[in-house]
Amino acid sequence: MKQIVISSDGDRFVYAVPDPVAEHLDEYCLAFCDWMVESPHGAPYRVGGGLCYREADFITYLNTWVFPHQPSHLVENLGWIDFGDPLPPQYTGCPEFNF
Repeated sequence: MKQIVISSDGDRFVYAVPDPVAEHLDEYCLAFCDWMVESPHGAPYRVGGGLCYREADFITYLNTWVFPHQPSHLVENLGWIDFGDPLPPQYTGCPEFNF
């Protein structure tokens, strides 16, 4: 398990995720977006002609559909950090994604 930092225009969250997710975070996040649009299981996220979700929904997707035997989990809520501002030193270099 490796750590990532994800957000949805709010607080930033550190999650421990399976290594492939951290190593290819952009690809997994974009696959999640495609899944919400294309899969019947993504229907709850389709609201008013758009998508409504947050970073925790991505983790649920990983735990339910992609890595059910290697569940991701929350490590820490970092709170609000302006984009462009540095992360706490222990998370510098972690892959990041903002939904």
